[in-house]
Amino acid sequence: MWLVVLAGLLACVVGLGGKLDDTFSVPGAQSQQALNTLAKTLPGASGTSAQIVYIAPSGKDVTKPPYADEIRRSLAAVAAGPQVSAVVTPQQAGTVSRDRTVAVAQVQYAMPRAQLKQSSLDAARAAALTAQRDGLQVAVGGAAFGSGGMQVGSGEVVGVLVALLVLLFTFGSMLAAGVPLLSALLGVGVGLAGLMALTPWVSVSSTAITLALMLGLAVGIDYALFILSRHRTQLATGMDPHESAAVATRTAGGAVVFAGGTVIIALAALSVIGIPFLTVMGLGAAGAVVIAVLVALTLLPALAGFAGTRLAPRPGSRAAKRSTHDGVVGNRDTLGARWTRLAIARPLLTAVVVGGALVLVALPVGDLQLGLPDNGSAAKGSGQRTAYDTISDRFGPGFNGPLLVLTDADASGTAARQSATDIAKELRALPGVVAVAPPHPTEAPGQTVIQVVPAWGPEDQRTADLVRTIRDKADAVHTDTGTRISVTGATAVNIDVSNRLRASLLPFAGIVVGLSLILMTIVFRSLVVPLKAAGGFLLSVAASLGMVVALFQWGWLADALGVANTGPVVSFLPIILIGVLFGLAMDYEVFLVSGIREEWLRSGRAKESVVNGARRNTRVVTAAALIMFTVFGGFFPADDAVIKPIAFSLAVGVAIDAFLVRMTLVPAVLALVDRRAWWLPRWLDRVLPNLDH
Repeated sequence: MWLVVLAGLLACVVGLGGKLDDTFSVPGAQSQQALNTLAKTLPGASGTSAQIVYIAPSGKDVTKPPYADEIRRSLAAVAAGPQVSAVVTPQQAGTVSRDRTVAVAQVQYAMPRAQLKQSSLDAARAAALTAQRDGLQVAVGGAAFGSGGMQVGSGEVVGVLVALLVLLFTFGSMLAAGVPLLSALLGVGVGLAGLMALTPWVSVSSTAITLALMLGLAVGIDYALFILSRHRTQLATGMDPHESAAVATRTAGGAVVFAGGTVIIALAALSVIGIPFLTVMGLGAAGAVVIAVLVALTLLPALAGFAGTRLAPRPGSRAAKRSTHDGVVGNRDTLGARWTRLAIARPLLTAVVVGGALVLVALPVGDLQLGLPDNGSAAKGSGQRTAYDTISDRFGPGFNGPLLVLTDADASGTAARQSATDIAKELRALPGVVAVAPPHPTEAPGQTVIQVVPAWGPEDQRTADLVRTIRDKADAVHTDTGTRISVTGATAVNIDVSNRLRASLLPFAGIVVGLSLILMTIVFRSLVVPLKAAGGFLLSVAASLGMVVALFQWGWLADALGVANTGPVVSFLPIILIGVLFGLAMDYEVFLVSGIREEWLRSGRAKESVVNGARRNTRVVTAAALIMFTVFGGFFPADDAVIKPIAFSLAVGVAIDAFLVRMTLVPAVLALVDRRAWWLPRWLDRVLPNLDH
C-alpha cells in the first residue's frame, strides 16, 4: 500500500509539473500592499530583475570599443530573450563606475521569480556571457538569479551513512540497522512527493522541501528505532515475532504517537504567525512527521513480519545480554548508567557547571540581529556573489537593494507630477540616501514610483531604520501635499517579514513553553518535572542561538567551517529552532523520565530511581540523538544561506539538549530535589486527566 501511494504521488508530480516558489510575502504589511498595487499599475516594477555586471581589464574604458560594442550586442541578445520585459543599459541607469572599468545593466521581468522559466534565465545568462572577449569579464546576478533551492549532495549522503553506522552499533546487526533506514527513506519519499504534488496550487519553497527532508529522515529513523528496540528486546526473551510486533507497536508505538504529536503541534503552530512562506514550511514539515509516525506504525511492523526471528539478537551477543539483563551486561553497568551515577554524585555541582556553561554559550544571543539572505550570502566565486560584491564595491552596497517609494496623489496631471517631484527632493535630503531616481508614472492617474538608493546594504539595520524614517513622514507628506506614500520593493518586503517574525518570537516561545508545562504536568503528575523540562528547553534554545550568532553573525570560525558570508541571522531561524527543538526535547524528556518515574512508583527510592530508570532508555536515546545530529549535520556543508544555519542550529541544539540537558542536567536536578520531584497537590491531581503515553 505504501509503494502504491508513493507511485501515485510521483505520477502526480511528473504529470502536474509544479514549480517551487521562494518568494517572501507578508500579507497586511505596507510593502506587500504597495507591491500588489504595482503588480496592476506597473507590472515591470513589481516583477523580479537581474543585473549584468561588465568588468573591463584594469586601465581600460568599458564605454569605448571594443568593450562597448560587445556590451551592446550582448544586451540586444538579452532583450530578445524569453520573458524579458525591458533592458536598462548602463548609460540609461547611470551605473558606470567613476574609473569607467565597471558597467551594470538591469534586466526587468514582468513577473515574480517563481513564474520565470529556468530556460529564460539560462538564455539571459548565455546572451550576457557572449560579451566575454578581449579580457572583458561578465557576472550575472540580481534577484532573478537568487537561490534556486538546495540540491542534495555528498553531505546528506554522508549523514545517512553515519546514521546507518549508529544503528549498526546500536543493534549489532546489519538487518536490524537497515529496517529503520528503509522505512524512513520510503516515508521521506512519500512526504516530499506529496509536497511537490501540491506546488501547482500552493506556493512551496525549496526551504520547505529541505526542512521536510531533514525532519522526515531524522524522526523517521528515530521512531523506527524506538519501536524496533522494543521488538528486539521481546524477541530476545522468546516472544513470538508476530505477537512481539503487536506488543511493540502498542507500547513503544504509543510513545511514538505521543512524541510525534508534540513535534507536529509545534510545527503546525508556525501557521499562526501569518506569513505564508513560514506557514507552508511548518505544515510541510509537520506533514513529513505525520508520515513518519504512520510509517513507523504500519510499514515497520510489516517489515518485522517479513524478517521474523531474524531480527532477534544473536544468542550470547551483547545486544541479547542487554535485552535480558535490564541494561546490565554481565556484572557491569552500561555506559548510560555510569554516566547518570556520575551526574548525580554531586548534583548541585553538576547543575551549576552545566547550567553555567549553557548560559555562557547563550550570551551572544543578546546581540542577535535578524534578516533575510540575499546574493551577498551566495557561494564565493558564483556569478551572483561576484555581481553583488562588484556592485557593492564600485557603486555602494545600497545599489544591491534599492527601495521603491509609491506615491499616490489625490490630484492628477501637473499637480500630481509636481507633488511627486517635491517628494523626490525631500527623499534625496534624508540622511543615508545616496541617490533618488526621477518619479516614474504608472498606469494609474496621479501615481508614480520613485527609486531610492540607501547608503547601506539590504541586510543592514540602518536600511531598516531608513525605511521607518520614510514611513514616519507619510502622514505629514499627505497633510502637506495630498499625496500618500508607501515604501515597497524586495528590500522593504524582507524588512517587514523580519519585523513580523521578531515581534512573533517571544509570544511563540511563550506558547510553546506553556504547552510544555501543561503537557509534562499531565504526563508526570509533578510540578518540578515540568518546570525543569521547560527550563532545560529554554537553555538548549538559547545556547544553540548563541552558537549561531557567534558563527554566522560574528564570524567566529566562519572560514574554518566554510561560512561564505556573515551578517544577520535568517529571520525565521529562531522560530523554526524553537518549534522543532521543542518537539524533540519533549520526546527525550518523556522517554528518559518515564523510566525514572516508573522506578520511583515501584521502589519509592528517589536517587536509585534516577539511575535505574535512566539506564533503560539512555542507550536508545543516545542513538536517536546521534542520528538526529548526523542527519541535520549532513545538510550543513550545503552552499545555501538559509539551510546552512538552520542545519547547524538543529544539529547543535539536539546535541546540547540530549547530552547536556536531558542526560546530565535532568538527573542532577531530580537527585537534588529528591522526593519533592514527584509532589503534586491533591486537588490538581484530581483535576488533571490521566494520560497513558
